[in-house]
Amino acid sequence: MRFPPLVEGRLVRRYKRFLADIELNDGRQVTAHCPNTGSMKHCADPGSRVWLRDVASPGRKLPFRWELVEVDQRYLACINTGLANRLVSEAIEADAIPELAGYTELLTERPYGREGSRIDLLLRGGDRPDCFVEVKNVTLLEEEGWGAFPDAVSERGRKHLRELMEVVQGGSRGVLFFNVAHSGIRRVIPAWHIDPKYAETLALALESGVEVLAYGARIDSREIVLESRLPFCLREEKS
Repeated sequence: MRFPPLVEGRLVRRYKRFLADIELNDGRQVTAHCPNTGSMKHCADPGSRVWLRDVASPGRKLPFRWELVEVDQRYLACINTGLANRLVSEAIEADAIPELAGYTELLTERPYGREGSRIDLLLRGGDRPDCFVEVKNVTLLEEEGWGAFPDAVSERGRKHLRELMEVVQGGSRGVLFFNVAHSGIRRVIPAWHIDPKYAETLALALESGVEVLAYGARIDSREIVLESRLPFCLREEKS
């Protein structure tokens, strides 16, 4: 996925979840839309370099949307969770995810489950069981190379895991897909220290046959592309 030319600046503050004050390189200070409902732990430190997309249009209150942040002056992370489904869809259609290859139809946002959910991606065809794919964006780097999800307590995330377990019980595939949009993350674990109930539910989902995939992205200010599978562990393995 290619970005249009992005505007660089420095984060002043993120507040009210959806707002961020940015000082642009030309000295202007603007308020940008922050397309991320999580805590953005380690990704919203004042003074960090950020990149914005110019989305100005008639009737739109905020002319910029926050897309990227430089973390620890070393890594790039895409904080726009709204891009995750598109990134995974593009990778599937490009046959870049072997585990999800062989289907002839890719559908999005289809209602399913007893708890009133919408599946991010539904793969069908190829004489295979339907494959329900729930996509989660990972940007929380807690220790060197270790990425954790979620970055805040997520009852919605637990609901999605329960729905995937029911899908598997019904004979379809259920896949939890971690879209790792942080260049410093090399492995993924559940965030036991942030949401132990989510981690416990994920452990039950694995026992029930839900599959977990984690793929890392190559990120720069021009594009973001999923390109490599990353290890997933239920708990951090100390060396």
